[in-house]
Amino acid sequence: MVRKRYMFLIVLNTFLILFHPTLSDDKIPIPKDPKQVQKWFKDNVKPLNARKGTLDPELVAAEAKPRVIKVMKKGDGDFTTIKEAVNSIPPKNKQRVIIFIGPGEYPEKIKLERDKKFVTFLGDPKKMPTLVFNGNAATYTTVESGTLTVDGDYFVAANLHIKNSSPRPDGKMKGSQAAAMRIGGDMATFYNVRFYGFQDTFCDDRGRHFFKDCYIEGTADFIFGNAKSLYLNTEIHCISGELQSWITANAREMAESETGYVFVHCPVTGVGQGWFLGRAWKRFSKVVFAYSDLGRLVDPKGWSSSNQPSPKKNLFFAEYKNTGQGSDMVGREKFVKKLTDKEAEPYLRLSYIEASKWLLPPPKLPQH
Repeated sequence: MVRKRYMFLIVLNTFLILFHPTLSDDKIPIPKDPKQVQKWFKDNVKPLNARKGTLDPELVAAEAKPRVIKVMKKGDGDFTTIKEAVNSIPPKNKQRVIIFIGPGEYPEKIKLERDKKFVTFLGDPKKMPTLVFNGNAATYTTVESGTLTVDGDYFVAANLHIKNSSPRPDGKMKGSQAAAMRIGGDMATFYNVRFYGFQDTFCDDRGRHFFKDCYIEGTADFIFGNAKSLYLNTEIHCISGELQSWITANAREMAESETGYVFVHCPVTGVGQGWFLGRAWKRFSKVVFAYSDLGRLVDPKGWSSSNQPSPKKNLFFAEYKNTGQGSDMVGREKFVKKLTDKEAEPYLRLSYIEASKWLLPPPKLPQH
């Protein structure tokens, strides 16, 4: 009897693992067909009530009773500025706080310190608010120049414009680099967020991050840092006027580090020529582009070693089944890797960022 009961439990557990419709699977690869991406995402990133057994317990507890704060410029919310709303969140916060930001432009410099976790910035997709400030490296240093800086874990942003309004660097003024945002918290998610700037637009600094349906534009090194990030269906727009420039400047410094940027179904758009998918800011820089439409502006060489030593051994600049006029790998630098199906697979999964532990679907608008 004991043996039969034991065998029954094994069969039952196997059935639940294989067929339970609410389990989230971060190991199913992103499909090659862009038309299948939305369904794939919905099938594999289940809502909270279907994931409580796999998510980080700290996250489950935080999401139990979310607090909603409304920021409205016209004064019909809880606050009129985002900074006031952020200041109302207690240190060592353990509760999901959704800051709903009403339409309009918010000229503020905002920072979430490391002890302010579980914060969501949410706008209405039909009336997306704009967070804007004109900080630059000369005044704040590059990494602190952002309009929005987030060091707290479990941050979520959805339906926002984030902009640095500092003037375009002219090559003469020192310290003219200006970030729209820096993200240094772990387990951060961005849905339908648009980042605007010139040099150093987005500092993807530290932690595991996920981007979906976003837009990032710039002129040089406009995605930089040492995070472990997966970008999906995110447009990378190169602003015209540069004779030669670089999209990414990854800062991976050690061979054993598991950081690196992965771009899947991310079109590279813009006009002109002489654009490189990335340069080696540090000795072991790591960036992958897969299933992406690379415009004709991409230089045939594709990537720059920035004179780092032993680039073929140390750098991991890789491409996989990209399309478009800029995807021809015949003229690529010798250190650039053309991935096989097996080599590419780890970078086509949500497991690359251990998403089953923390990634949730886009937040819903609060009920008015």
